[in-house]
Amino acid sequence: MSSPSSSLNTLITAFLDKEHDAQSRFLQELVRVPSDNPAGDCAAHGVRAKQLLEELGFEVEAHVIPDALVKANGMISATNLIVRKRFGTGGPTIAMNAHGDVVPPGLGWSKDPYGGEIVQDAEHGPVMYGRGVAVSKSDFATYTWALLALIAAEKQGVALNGAVELQFTYDEEAGGDIGPKWILDQGLSKPDYAVSAGFAYGITSAHNGCLHLEVTVKGKQAHAAMPHTGIDAIEAAAGILQALYAYRAELAKKKSKVTGINHATLNVGLIKGGINTNVVPDLASFRLDRRMIPEEAGFDAEGDLRRVIDAAAANYPGIEVGVQRILLAEPLAELPGVEKLIAAFQRNAEAVLGEPVAAHGVPLYTDARHYTKHGIPTILYGAGPRTLMEARGHNSDENLRLDDLLKATKVVTLALGELLQG
Repeated sequence: MSSPSSSLNTLITAFLDKEHDAQSRFLQELVRVPSDNPAGDCAAHGVRAKQLLEELGFEVEAHVIPDALVKANGMISATNLIVRKRFGTGGPTIAMNAHGDVVPPGLGWSKDPYGGEIVQDAEHGPVMYGRGVAVSKSDFATYTWALLALIAAEKQGVALNGAVELQFTYDEEAGGDIGPKWILDQGLSKPDYAVSAGFAYGITSAHNGCLHLEVTVKGKQAHAAMPHTGIDAIEAAAGILQALYAYRAELAKKKSKVTGINHATLNVGLIKGGINTNVVPDLASFRLDRRMIPEEAGFDAEGDLRRVIDAAAANYPGIEVGVQRILLAEPLAELPGVEKLIAAFQRNAEAVLGEPVAAHGVPLYTDARHYTKHGIPTILYGAGPRTLMEARGHNSDENLRLDDLLKATKVVTLALGELLQG
């Protein structure tokens, strides 16, 4: 007699192989509806995704985010979609989160960014092109077909206990506050585990946090022929910037023990100021990006930067300095219990892919952090190649190898099945 796991493996493999074309068409439909963020007008994509899910037989909850909250988040419209499926009795609840908002396509595309065009590649087989096809509309398809496969297995007599929730959101590019965070804060979901969109050849269990600050330096304007009668805001800003750049050397000593992450970083990415060439500038501002390693979870990185800024500004009498937080995304760190999640995905990924699949960290930040903030063990895993560069995510000609979509879906389904079989 075959074991429950081998029976599940056989059923899932057969089901997903048969359904692969339908899964690919589903993804095509999602790519063909623009959901660029900015500007963040994602209502139409939410409507289309809901329609497609209902056509597959799912009951879909559509939670439209109030306009005031959406606008406060710098967007135009957003809807959170939730699908819930209960298997048997007891068991864990596992949330599967992917985001449907994408960065604008930009220039340099050789394919229609909203076409979902499939091209036959001599080495990799069929490859789909389009904005969001890898990050992360692909995992709408991955998680949906994983759930369909589990439902089909249950109908064939495989005993499963627990619940799976599909949580499809639309504000990852704006920080996730009205997506996963809103769902959890509203008490709409209380999962035992969470899986967020990722790539197939590695399991992400940690990532950096991100802090964006805007620093405004105010002085006093004067004629350039009499600069001593003014207070030069750009000169003071330059002094503050020098102090911040010196502080980067200190941050470089903050090394992470997480594979895939190096050290804490600081970058100044935007600067402006001045009135005219012949006027002593009375105003200058710049924005900085501070990346926190997982070990800095809970560390007051903003307070640290404010101390550096205030100390440098003190060298310029008459200068006023303001610091405004633009964004704060906490790091993702492994929580107790995540080892069970990692083990299930690692075991099944290695079996399906035929190669070692390691847990690692990434220097980016994602929506996954909102789940760990609520004490939920979380990893990132989904469809996609080995690296973001390979998929050309956030780049022209973003693409997904459809064989990777199929393999990742098998991994997700088998891992979920293992967790739901206890």
